[in-house]
Parts: sequence; C-alpha cells; structure tokens
Amino acid sequence: MEIIRYPQRSEWRALTKRALSDTADEVKVVVANIIENIRTHGDDALKEYEKRFTGATLDTLAVGEEEFKEAEKLIDPELREAITVAEKNITAFHSAQRMTPVSVETSPGVKCMQRAVPIDKVGLYIPGGNSPLFSTMLMLAIPAGIAGCKEIIMCTPPGKDGKIHPAIIYAAQVAGVHRIYKTGGAQAIAAMAYGTETIPAVYKIFGPGNRYVMEAKQQVSRDNVSIDMPAGPSEVLVIADDSARADFVAADFLSQAEHGPDSQSILLTTSERLISSLPKEIEQLLSLMPRREMMEKSLNHSRLILLHDIDEVMAFSNEYAPEHLIINHNDALSLCDRVRNAGSVFIGAYSPESAGDYASGTNHTLPTSGYAKSYSGVNLDSFCKKITFQQLDAKGIKSIGKAVEIMAENEDLMAHKMAMTLRLQSIDNQ
Repeated sequence: MEIIRYPQRSEWRALTKRALSDTADEVKVVVANIIENIRTHGDDALKEYEKRFTGATLDTLAVGEEEFKEAEKLIDPELREAITVAEKNITAFHSAQRMTPVSVETSPGVKCMQRAVPIDKVGLYIPGGNSPLFSTMLMLAIPAGIAGCKEIIMCTPPGKDGKIHPAIIYAAQVAGVHRIYKTGGAQAIAAMAYGTETIPAVYKIFGPGNRYVMEAKQQVSRDNVSIDMPAGPSEVLVIADDSARADFVAADFLSQAEHGPDSQSILLTTSERLISSLPKEIEQLLSLMPRREMMEKSLNHSRLILLHDIDEVMAFSNEYAPEHLIINHNDALSLCDRVRNAGSVFIGAYSPESAGDYASGTNHTLPTSGYAKSYSGVNLDSFCKKITFQQLDAKGIKSIGKAVEIMAENEDLMAHKMAMTLRLQSIDNQ
C-alpha cells in the first residue's frame, strides 16, 4: 500500500490511475482475436476456450433440466433464506423505478408522449473466477424481469467439472432467467453479441468482469449490440475523518481487495491518526483472511492519501469517480450533496459496501475506471428504451406549421417543408 501525504493537485491525475491500465493495447489485441474466433467457429471455439481456461470438457453449453433440479437440492436453507431477503429488497427498490408515461400538449393540437418499452432480448454475464457471484445474478435478472424483457439469457464459466455453482443456478431460477450457458470471459460476450449454434444473439449485454470482459463489451458495442457500461475491475474510495473506526475502514479495504487482484482501494482523509494506524489494522485483519495472497496483490496498488481539508477530499473523490464511495465521516449526509461522480454511495459508519453488494436493494453493477463521470449503475431504465410519440390534429398543424416550414427552408430541406405545406394547404382548402 502506498501512503501519500498532501499531494499537489498536479499529482492527482497520476494518483487516480487504475491498476493494469498499461496493458490496454495487449488486451485489445487478445480480445479482438477471441471475438473473431467466436464469430467464425461458434460453439466449437467456446468449448475450446473453456477447456483451456477452466479445464472443463463440455458436451453441451446449455444447462439442462437435471442440473436445475440438482442445484435446488444443494442449496443450504440459510442461503436460500438470505437470497429470499435480497430478492425482496432488490425487487422493491427496482419496482419503485418504473417510469410514469409522459403526455404533454406542447401547443394547441400537438400532443407529445413518451413511454418505456422493455428491451426484448438481454444477455447477462456473471463472472466466475474467484467467487460464485450469485448476487450479481439477482442484480441483473430481477430488474430485467420487472422491466418485462421477453428473453433473458445468462452466461457464466463452469468449474473444472463442467458444472456451474448451484447458488448461481438457484439465484437465476429465483430471478427468472430463461436459459443459462456455460461459458465465460471475452468469449461469452462475443457469443451473446453475435450468436452461435447454441447461444442466441441479444440486443444488450449486462454484467461486470475483468479487463478482458470490459474490453470485449466495448468492442462488440460498436457493432449492433449495446452494453450496460464499461464495467471492469472493482474499486472503492473511502472518505473518513478522525472519528472513523480504523477497523471499519480496514474491513472495507479488505472486502474490496477480495474482489480480485486488479481491485483498488483508496482512502482519503484529513486525519494523521487514521492514516498512520490503518496499515497495522489492515495487516491484523488480513491475517485472518483465507484469500490473503490474492488480496495482497490488490493492496499493492491501493493508496492512503492525506489531504489538507474536506474541500480537497471531495474534489479528489469527484476526480477519481469511484465505483463505490463510502463516506465514513461525522458530516456524511451533508457531504453527499457534494458528490458529483460515483457509482453508489454508502453513507455513515454503519453502511459498508457489502450491504449494497448483497441485500440493501440498490444495484451493485456499477461503472468503474472513472466511467462514473458519465455512466449510471444498472437500474430499471437500463432494461428499457424510451420511445416518444406525437400526434397532431388540424389545430396542431396550424399551431406549429409555419415554424416548421421556416426552419426546414433555412436548413435547405425542401421536402421537409413540403410535407408540412401540403397539410397546411389541405386544411385551408376544407
């Protein structure tokens, strides 16, 4: 972990740099080759990649009925109940986001409307790797179902035995996923974008992943499929003052490090006491963790930054634009008004990131790598399109017809003018 005291503003840009960004060009080439291989060889290429990356030999990519039944039997009752709690809260929060249709008479006889229409076909990517992220399954599939998407498919990498973790399959059933396929990484993104013999092409792809997954999403988004956001390695920024408990902050750092070796944790504080005591607190808690070796890699590119005042703290936070922002500060609620760039904000000492990751109800699929400056996290709108409608009667034509004619003529679009002129003339001739 790096400890930086009172950096100059000219240094901030370097301090907001994420891990492993120097490998971007190499990743682009690797991902482009994977996408082309999937487009050319379909299912065969997917099976080859799974054997190479997970060691699984697959006869079929689709999860069968027997695997669904087996997964339900293997789920511990306590986990089943926890998933039920999370499902209820996620459903409640996302149901409240339903758009109210808009209808406005902008001029006499001119009625303009807007309504939300679900995206028919969506693909959900659930990472494998370090953890069976069944929580991400809930976060993506539940709003897709609430929105009314007709076809909800999911891709996730299998284990070496060729099976998907039963908690992921069970969560998919709870959340209403229609079909599940055994494939992961950039190849899964390519399969959902272009389709294979088994996996159908979708209109929009959702889900977090490593830098290869993020790059694949960005590449396929240039070609007839949209994506939720460029979500790559996870990150947290903690704002804490002298009142913050060091063990709380240390636990937040470690829960972030647990996501993977590419993850990053940042502390911003004005407290010399906290910045001095935190490394020892992290080390003590880290010694208890089963994934210590991997978490240490994440902590190697994490930073503790001491700043002069809260104005600098908030300015740095907004420049970093964190995926997760924890405000463990006496004045946490009022500081929220100064947040301009963040994926999701956790307010006060008793609001750890893990609450939002699992069961508070907000969505944990969030923009990373600074994309929170322009992207929102996944929400109900992510699964919808907003379609506008307009209806004009004779009164409406007369209300805006002259303005349309003049504007069209001044843009030298005479057919546009004619379309309105003919209607004006027909009304005058009645």
